[in-house]
Amino acid sequence: MRTIDLNALAIFQAVVEEGGIHRAAEKLHRVPSNVTTRVRQLEEYLGVRLFRREGRTLVLSAEGERLLNYSSRLLRLADEAVNDLRAGQPQGVFRIGSLESTAGSRLAPVLSRYHADNPGVVVELITGTTGALINRVLNYELEAAFVSEPFTAAELASLPVFHERLVLITPAHAGDIRSARDLGRSTMIAFAHGCSYRKRLEDWLGSDNVMPERTLEFGSYQGMIACVAAGTGFAIVPEAVLAALQASAKVKRHALPERFAHNRTHLVWRGQPSLALQALIDGLQAQQAGALQAA
Repeated sequence: MRTIDLNALAIFQAVVEEGGIHRAAEKLHRVPSNVTTRVRQLEEYLGVRLFRREGRTLVLSAEGERLLNYSSRLLRLADEAVNDLRAGQPQGVFRIGSLESTAGSRLAPVLSRYHADNPGVVVELITGTTGALINRVLNYELEAAFVSEPFTAAELASLPVFHERLVLITPAHAGDIRSARDLGRSTMIAFAHGCSYRKRLEDWLGSDNVMPERTLEFGSYQGMIACVAAGTGFAIVPEAVLAALQASAKVKRHALPERFAHNRTHLVWRGQPSLALQALIDGLQAQQAGALQAA
C-alpha cells in the first residue's frame, strides 16, 4: 500500500491555516494551480472530499477535519524525527494547554526554566477548561495539558504536578459562610461547563441541596473576581490565583470543607511523549524531587 505524501499533507494544512488556496500558495511559494492540483490528488488518493465551497470560502468537510488531526501529528513526528537525528535535542513548536489559574500562578517559572534548557523549542500555550483541554489532547490538537481533578480519561497518561487549595470568595461586606446554605439563592460566578473547579463548587452546593438563583459564566479569573468584588455573587478560586492577582483585599474568602478544598493539577498526555514533552516531564519531576529534599 502506498504511503501518504507528507508534502501533500503540508499543502493541505497550509490551505486550512491560511484559509484558502491563494494565501496558501503565497506562503508556500507555489502557484495556486499547483496547490489546487495537489489537494485534488490528495482527495483522489483518499477517496473523500476534504473541502466544500461556501461562496468564495473553502470550508473543511467532516473528513477534512479528521485528516487535519492526523496531518498535524504526522508532520510533527516527521519534523521531530529529522531534528532528533540531526541534533538529538527538542526542536520546533510545542503546543500545550493549561487551566487559566495554572497559567497565571504556576507556569511562569516552569516555562522560564524550560526555555533556558530547551532554546530550540517554541512553546505555544492554549488555555481552557479541564474538559476542553482533555478533548484537545485526545484529538492530538495539543501534546499535553495541565488539568485539574476531577477528570476521567483512561487513554491519557498523567503526572500530578501542583497542589491547590480552593477557597470560596464573596463580596468583602458579606457575612461568614459556614455552609452552602448560608449563600441563600445568590448568583454563582464560574467558568463554563467543563471546568473542574466549577464541578467541585456544584458538588459542594449540591451536598446541602442549594441551587444558585442564576449562574454567570466568565472566561477569566480577573473578570470573576471583579464581579464578586462588585457584589454580584460568589465564586470558587485557588488561593494561588488570589495571591498572583493581588486580589485578597477586594473580596472575602471562606474556607471550604476539606474534601472540596484540596485539589491537584496534573499534566496529561496521550501516547509516547515527544522529545519536547519528555523534557517538560523530566523538568517537572526534577522540580518535585528538589522540593521533597528541601522539605
